[in-house]
Amino acid sequence: SAMQFSVVAEDGQWLQAGDPLLQGIGNARDVLAAERVALNLLQVMCGVATTVRKFVEAVEGTDVKILDTRKTIPGLRPLQKYACTVGGGYNHRYCLDDGILIKDNHIGLSGSITQAVTEAKASAPHGMKVQVECDTLEQVKDALVAGADMLLLDNMSPKMLKQAVEIVAGSVPLEASGGVTLDTVGAIAHTGVGYISVGSMTSSPMHVDIGLDIYRA
Repeated sequence: SAMQFSVVAEDGQWLQAGDPLLQGIGNARDVLAAERVALNLLQVMCGVATTVRKFVEAVEGTDVKILDTRKTIPGLRPLQKYACTVGGGYNHRYCLDDGILIKDNHIGLSGSITQAVTEAKASAPHGMKVQVECDTLEQVKDALVAGADMLLLDNMSPKMLKQAVEIVAGSVPLEASGGVTLDTVGAIAHTGVGYISVGSMTSSPMHVDIGLDIYRA
């Protein structure tokens, strides 16, 4: 039988403990049958949005954008990606063919950053950007010369990130990534990078404690 629900809280609204999210009426058996799945989804998605919001708040005062990654729970990527935007973050690639990211294995197979970028640009759809993951400042220089459209600075210390920002001098966008936490994201944001991606926001998000209370009509 049909259940009727009304939304009490809007997406992105900051709530206090005990505040209601949804209210509705329906057959008790149907409500109890759907309860666990519904609560599990809500707890995860609210957890993602809340976690993202904390990262966004940690970089307030800067122009840095917080990005999610493809490290999502299997089957839940569309919902988690949406929850990230609700929390104030931005979506990185949804899937592999949304953009070209050249990582260490690609460089190893191609032989060099220059060769990897050249091959990628030769086969990339018109307008698709090529991003190169860099672990060292030498790779940053090589990627710039090779013609990368964007750089991902992987697991660099704030000191190294500042040096990379100086080397690039605004010629291409820079994204910092790798082990970013709420304790470190502020310092990373102040190095001058434009983007910070955080895989843990979707791969292992906090779960918000949400319950269902039933009252007999």
